[in-house]
Amino acid sequence: MAGVTAAMVKELREKTGAGMMDCKGALNETNGDIEAAVDWLRKKGLAKAAKKAGRTAAEGLVGVESPGRSAALVEVNSETDFVARNESFQAFVREATKIALGADASVEALEAAHFPGASTTVKDKLQELIATIGENMTIRRVAKLSVHHGVVATYVHNQVTEGLGKIGVIVALESEGDVGELSALGRQIAAHIAAMNPVAVDGSGVDTATVERESAILREKNAGKPDHVLAKIVESGLKSYYKENTLLDQPFVYEPSKSVSQMLKEAASKSGKPVALTGFVRYALGEGIEKEETDFAAEVAAQSGVGKKPDEAAPSA
Repeated sequence: MAGVTAAMVKELREKTGAGMMDCKGALNETNGDIEAAVDWLRKKGLAKAAKKAGRTAAEGLVGVESPGRSAALVEVNSETDFVARNESFQAFVREATKIALGADASVEALEAAHFPGASTTVKDKLQELIATIGENMTIRRVAKLSVHHGVVATYVHNQVTEGLGKIGVIVALESEGDVGELSALGRQIAAHIAAMNPVAVDGSGVDTATVERESAILREKNAGKPDHVLAKIVESGLKSYYKENTLLDQPFVYEPSKSVSQMLKEAASKSGKPVALTGFVRYALGEGIEKEETDFAAEVAAQSGVGKKPDEAAPSA
């Protein structure tokens, strides 16, 4: 059998748009026959899936899974919200999130993991789903949190079924206190995070670029004032920013007269054990993805020939 070369893999990728390893596997299976490899990929649904890969996938579901002291959060995107209601898609997201608990917190690690009940990987299973449903789908991001003692609480907003929805939050509470009380408080804090969308746990977690931008705005607004006055204005302004945007400083949505930090201190006092909020992750479905704006009426008109000149319209059968 002739060896599979990089040039052959490149040619097959250009023909089908399939992944490099899929192309290499197809060529190995077909003894280097390019056309046969194309057919092999099509039969596997990989070429069909690849042709959809350029289409924007900003819908889908966020999956949350937590057995107690650890939790995983996975976002799987699809092109339309209709697919999010598909039971096969929901089952895939649910299973992928469970698998993420035992894998490294990366898309690559999750895709390479074995999919239970099948002789394929998570990535292969997703390709099969794409071929079956007919839409582009992607595993966009994966996160995990764990604690030595305590709980990793969860919350799902706009839940379509157990553990699946449009916004998912996981929050880690490290403590040797009562697990029941920690779980109840953790769920409330997770719901708070879903609603308030903090940028970090506290001021120390806010990225340097954001701090510099906020400081620059304050300095520009107060240009001309003495340096020592300006320094105090910037310091005060940053404190206000942290109060509005960092979790521990935000007023707790369930009891706005107290901050989240104060609620944690009260929990520690009640249980007799310190409670530390060590991290959180919030995924909102499709955030940051530029969605394609389409004119549905124009699309229908174009497909039906409405508005075209007689010689441009599709010929009748």
